[in-house]
Amino acid sequence: MSKIKYIDLFAGMGGIRLGFSQACDELGLNHQCVFSSEIKPYAVDIYKYNFNEHYIHGDITQINANEIPDFDYLLAGFPCQAFSTAGKQLGFDDIRGTLFFDVARILKEKKPKGFILENVEGFVTHDKECKTDEIGRTLKTILKTLKDMNYKVSWKILDAANFGVPQTRKRVFITGHLINEPNLENFQLKKSKIGSILEYGLPTLTSSFTQQLLKYYSVEELKGKSIKDKRGGSDNIHSWDIAIKGEISKYQKIILERLLRERRKKHWAQLKGIVWMDGMPLTYNEIASFCTDIPSEQLQLLLSDLETKGYVKLEHPKDIITIDGKNKRHPDITKAKGYNIVTGKLSFEFNCILHPEEIANTLVATEVDRIGVIDGKGIRRLSNKECLRFFGFPDSYQSNIANVKLYDLIGNTVAVPVVKAVALKLLG
Repeated sequence: MSKIKYIDLFAGMGGIRLGFSQACDELGLNHQCVFSSEIKPYAVDIYKYNFNEHYIHGDITQINANEIPDFDYLLAGFPCQAFSTAGKQLGFDDIRGTLFFDVARILKEKKPKGFILENVEGFVTHDKECKTDEIGRTLKTILKTLKDMNYKVSWKILDAANFGVPQTRKRVFITGHLINEPNLENFQLKKSKIGSILEYGLPTLTSSFTQQLLKYYSVEELKGKSIKDKRGGSDNIHSWDIAIKGEISKYQKIILERLLRERRKKHWAQLKGIVWMDGMPLTYNEIASFCTDIPSEQLQLLLSDLETKGYVKLEHPKDIITIDGKNKRHPDITKAKGYNIVTGKLSFEFNCILHPEEIANTLVATEVDRIGVIDGKGIRRLSNKECLRFFGFPDSYQSNIANVKLYDLIGNTVAVPVVKAVALKLLG
């Protein structure tokens, strides 16, 4: 039986390679990866460790196509870059200076049977000519380039949540074959819940933050909760709910909860004479207008105490102004200062606590280390094995790098079962 040979570009942790090899195994096909390329050092470390590779090629832009061994399929999760909008022919010249150019030049030189390309969902609509267009100029350029090389091309946005992975993760897959157009429809769908990938009995975290959480909420109450000060809702815990910056009164809690909602309403921007922004500071008088049930002689004292504790801050509203030819949000010092909720994207030790009966939102690199798991009577971070399982990596895949580096890689990787399903369509 002949051996299927393939190459793995922008390899990362090797998720695309792994899914492709699983598809080959399922179809009983002999296969071999003959070339890999990756530039991030700790990605190279974990890749070598798991695929028993002694050498991974570096910067693909510096490698001539004729130096690459012959192969049948090209795999690449190439980074999304802005293409020049000056190009009018939507052809090969329009992709120069982008990393997709290196994918295309290798395809053009080596003429393999087919390929699998992967990118973020937003890649599909990147650089639209018209708002009503289904796809943007970037994807149009890529499809034109691939078809000009006589590939029959298909593309589709696929959600990992439909392939047995317990997180919503939408990615676009572009496949091509010299003979048959790959069919990216009618996949066999599979659902799973977070609980199916969790470990139990691991050490939990004891910190002032977790102690405050467990002081005000039971472990059952914490499941499925977000912990952020910039949003509301019954599934959200705020810093004032667990007295992170100090205890507050029931009136102060009412003020904060109303301010959280009101600061996002557009009519305040009209009254202030600024372009609406999501989360405006509101003056004492504006706050008093929707806190009429709080004694006026107490309202200013309550607000001042919240400012002292750090739950709110006094600031000018921001308006859009032009600086160096660019529109930017900037404090308008001609407008009265107002009170605003103190927020931060990564404000707390944990931003959410997973519920085992649900699926997770898309895991991103900057927040993976702030995802909490209930284990017994405590809270802990995701284990390495859980991180990998969230993306469909088998337990045989092991991490040999620091947690912070794994979190960075895992938040940008592919879901292996989706790649396998796509590869089965391409190879079948």
